[in-house]
Amino acid sequence: MPPEALSAVPADVATRAWHEAIVKPPLAHCRVLVAVGDAGVVGFAVTGPSGEPDRENADGTIAEFIVDPKHRRKGHGSRLMNAAVDTLRTDGFEVAVFWARAADDALRSFLVGCGWAADGAHQEVGVDEDGEHVKLVRLHTRIAAD
Repeated sequence: MPPEALSAVPADVATRAWHEAIVKPPLAHCRVLVAVGDAGVVGFAVTGPSGEPDRENADGTIAEFIVDPKHRRKGHGSRLMNAAVDTLRTDGFEVAVFWARAADDALRSFLVGCGWAADGAHQEVGVDEDGEHVKLVRLHTRIAAD
């Protein structure tokens, strides 16, 4: 989620929502993974079924993937990505998809370096009341154990 959107959510509302998502996920295959470093929690990822109409039932998604900028380039992102993919694979998914901001060159470069590729899908999402939109591109990678 873009930082602008996160800042619009009151802390108590965000805390309740995350608590519910972790304690009572909406689906059995929805997972929240946490990256922990010397400073405590430094990142998190959310995995689950893709649920997109143009994807297969065997496709999972990494719905959120965030590493605190102060703790990047220390291996947390790679370990968190590996854990997210392993979790999806364990849950029976064969392909993983990820929606990334088109303007986030660093994230897209990281994903491509991890073996992901754009699949041609894109969308624009609104992030605020003024109608500001963010373009997203979808990447995918095969994760089935062969």
